[in-house]
Amino acid sequence: MVRLYAILATVVLAVGLGAMWLLTRGTGSDDKFAQCRTSQIAGGTAAIGGPFELINGQGETVTDKDVITEPTLVYFGYTFCPDVCPFDMSRNAEAVDILAERGQSVTPLFISIDPDRDTPEVVADYEFNLGGKTIALTGSPEQVKAASQAYKTYYRAHDKSDEYYLVDHSTFTYLVTPQDGFIEFFNRDDTAEQMADKVGCFLDKI
Repeated sequence: MVRLYAILATVVLAVGLGAMWLLTRGTGSDDKFAQCRTSQIAGGTAAIGGPFELINGQGETVTDKDVITEPTLVYFGYTFCPDVCPFDMSRNAEAVDILAERGQSVTPLFISIDPDRDTPEVVADYEFNLGGKTIALTGSPEQVKAASQAYKTYYRAHDKSDEYYLVDHSTFTYLVTPQDGFIEFFNRDDTAEQMADKVGCFLDKI
């Protein structure tokens, strides 16, 4: 039943994220990124993202301004995730490497939605193992919830009496820049090459 709720929540979120694209595509708006967009956001891009305060692998409190200092691919997941998160984060890191080969710099950012297990020490190891420019953050349950709500993500932990509990969660990756905030999202179907091409289009127009 929990998984059904997670699936329904993800579908609702996907519909909400993409519902307006047919209404806004090709309307001649002043959006400088119009040629790069494959979707539009109900309520506009300002409806997604915003300030957050979390904790890094050194146990330091950081804000969005501290970690989003260049174009950033933001992903919400958890380190104990058996398959989805490792695949998505590896894909994001590969997209970042492709962009680097093209002379464009992007940071992959991982935000844990499992603060009970993902201590600063755990996310520090996760960040190290992912390598490259990856930043991994955790926080108190309240901090994590606030960041998740800002980005309109969903997560729900299974019974925590089981030490191996899983967490259902949405799996979007968000492109965010210091100048423009949130500007695009990516689905799990996007390959690293496709992501790099789409991100590169946006970066060319910043």
